[in-house]
Amino acid sequence: MHSRKVIAALALAGGLVAPMALAATPAAAMAGSCRVELYDIDAGNVADRDGQDELRFLVGGNLFPRINANYFGMNAGDDGDPGDFEGPTSIILNTQDVDFELRETDGPVWGQGDRLGTVTATGNTCAGLATGATRIITRTLTGNEQTAYSYVVSLEMTAL
Repeated sequence: MHSRKVIAALALAGGLVAPMALAATPAAAMAGSCRVELYDIDAGNVADRDGQDELRFLVGGNLFPRINANYFGMNAGDDGDPGDFEGPTSIILNTQDVDFELRETDGPVWGQGDRLGTVTATGNTCAGLATGATRIITRTLTGNEQTAYSYVVSLEMTAL
């Protein structure tokens, strides 16, 4: 007797769950989080009078590059790649943001240095992506720290 009631209850529940699962499918395909990583950096002018900036990125409290070098040097017109900075990356939820701060450092102690600008990847952008989709965010960072400088920094967001 109990088994018939259980089977009936399961069948009824199955009938209610299936339509809810179908309705939830499109939302489930949207990203709940994203991987954000440096995609490219191009130097226009550099901030140091010596013609070369010793650059790092500060991301989520971590400095990049961090293991093999204390900085990546760039001259006016140079092109930098993620590997030059040891792949700065962060994972964010679609309700969070992450800043990629470009920093110019000076030795002999290669710390955080001076902030040249920030590119922010926002969770709102992540929330609008389908799982597996990517979006490139590009910003030009300019200023007059020691001399006029400009950098074009691109980040890639990948929906997880």
